[in-house]
Amino acid sequence: MGAKCSNECCCTPDEAPTTYANSQGALHEEKGHNDAHTYEESALNEDAKGKTTSYFDREVKELSALKAEGNSLQNHREHRFESGAVYVGQWKDSMRHGNGKQTWPDGATYEGQWKENSAAGNGRFAHADGDVFIGQWASNVANGCGIYYHKGSTTYKGQWRGDLQDGYGVETWIEGARYEGSFRDGQKEGYGCYHWVDGSVYTGKWVDNVIDGEGTYQASDGRRFRGQWKESVIHGIGMYEWPGGREYAGRYIADQKHGFGVFEWPDGRKYEGHWANGKQSGQGRYTTKDGVTKLAYWEDGRRVQDMPS
Repeated sequence: MGAKCSNECCCTPDEAPTTYANSQGALHEEKGHNDAHTYEESALNEDAKGKTTSYFDREVKELSALKAEGNSLQNHREHRFESGAVYVGQWKDSMRHGNGKQTWPDGATYEGQWKENSAAGNGRFAHADGDVFIGQWASNVANGCGIYYHKGSTTYKGQWRGDLQDGYGVETWIEGARYEGSFRDGQKEGYGCYHWVDGSVYTGKWVDNVIDGEGTYQASDGRRFRGQWKESVIHGIGMYEWPGGREYAGRYIADQKHGFGVFEWPDGRKYEGHWANGKQSGQGRYTTKDGVTKLAYWEDGRRVQDMPS
């Protein structure tokens, strides 16, 4: 996860600490793990696969006709629809009601509870491509608690509303990454904790499926950032700490130190001043390890002119 600042301190107090103060790329190298996995097509909606209707909508016209005719249909006797779907289960007043299983021509199946022709209660929907949802239903959509197994990719266990992840849930990737926290309308939203495979962890706020707001990133190599984020990059006020005692406290813009900030070394050296694009720029005060303090003007990370104290 991101650039590892492992360079040893090799500059004098007059040089810029940019080689080991760099925090750029804190999240950028972890590819694919901040993508949305909303399962909008989870158990019924086929729009994402090039179709236009829910599985459950395909027999609506015929089911309405059966109900209007008032024919008595025998429980647990196979009923074949004009669409090619087959239902075996319980009926009430010519409506699927109780426990039953419906299989569509492409191999997709729903098995579970029904209420007046709609999937309602506990049920299992298996897609033809191997994806499976097991959980609670209301009016033909996932609603309540459930588990979605995305074949060869991810698993989501948690709360659902209107066929979307909504509430608290845990999403895991096949390689071992994991998100635990809040979802809203299928997106990571609110407070959550993301665990990378290498042991790095982010804990904090999310907005529209990306890291955004206050949060803490703890890297597996000992680096830590506490502060503000925007669209999964460091942006705002925060503190970055490195193994060995180096630390920076100040402002960031788009993952770069920018604005006023203070960089300190464990041997007592310090730079207090302005930064631009990750380097000292403008007026700043630096302190040597012997405690001598001087004012200077900096450009592109280099001290170019001393100033009167």
